[in-house]
Amino acid sequence: MNNYNSMSPSNIRELIRTGKITGPTAGMSKGYTQANLAILKKEYAYDFLLFCQRNPKSCPLIDVTDIGSFTPNSIAKDADIRTDIPKYRIYKDGEYSEEVADITDYWEDDMVAFLIGCSFTFETPLLEAGIPIRHIEENCNVPMYKTNIPCVKAGIFEGPTVVSMRPMSSADAIRAVQITSRFPEVHGTPIHIGDPSQIGISDLTKPDFGDSVTIKDGEIPVFWACGVTPQAVAMQSKPSIMITHAPGCMFISDLKDEKLSVL
Repeated sequence: MNNYNSMSPSNIRELIRTGKITGPTAGMSKGYTQANLAILKKEYAYDFLLFCQRNPKSCPLIDVTDIGSFTPNSIAKDADIRTDIPKYRIYKDGEYSEEVADITDYWEDDMVAFLIGCSFTFETPLLEAGIPIRHIEENCNVPMYKTNIPCVKAGIFEGPTVVSMRPMSSADAIRAVQITSRFPEVHGTPIHIGDPSQIGISDLTKPDFGDSVTIKDGEIPVFWACGVTPQAVAMQSKPSIMITHAPGCMFISDLKDEKLSVL
C-alpha cells in the first residue's frame, strides 16, 4: 500500500482528488477516522436524520453538513465532499445508476451530506492487539452482505441491515468484541458471530458488496453493522437521488480515532 498508512488525511485526500488513489481506503492514514457517505436532497434530509438516529449501529453519525455545503467542517475543514472520495455511487429512484470519481456535476444547492462512522476506524486497535484483518492482508475490500435484520423505519426510509465480515479465531473474536465496544460511534460491537444463515446470508463467498476473503480452518465469521446500509435502504426506499461512497472507498477525516473511543 506504498506508505499510505502513514500519510496524513489531507495528503491522502489530495491524492484522491488528483486521481492517484482510486480504490479502497482500508489501512490508509492510520489512526484517523474514516467515514461512509450519504448525500440527499433537503426534502429527504429530516427523514434520513431520523433514520440514522433510530439505527445507530448501522448509521452512527459523525457529521452532517449544512444545506448546500460540500465541506464537512466538523471533521475536515479543507475538504470537498464532491471530490475527496475515490469512488462514488449514484442511485436514482432506487436504481444504481453509475460509479464516478467526482460528483461535482451532480451536486445541487439543496443537498445535505451525511458522514457515517466506518468500521475501518476500529481496525487499527484490532491490528495493534495482534488480531489479523484478512481484507488488509489480502489487499482487497472488506466483504459486506445484506441480512434479514430489518432497520427501524423512519419516514420513507426502510430496508435491510448490511454487515461487514471479518474471519477470526474464537479467541480473537472475543477480544474483538472487547476492543470494538470502545467505539460505539463507528458501529461498536459485532451484531452477530458464527452461523451466517441465522442472519440470512447463504454464501460467504458471494458478498453483496466488496470482495470475498479467505476463511481459514478453525476461524469463525464475525459481523458488524455496516455503513453501506444506506445503499440497500436507497434501493428499497427509492429517493429521487442518493449519492454514496462506493463500498470500501471512504472519506478520510482529520478526526483522530481516539476521539471516538469511550475508554
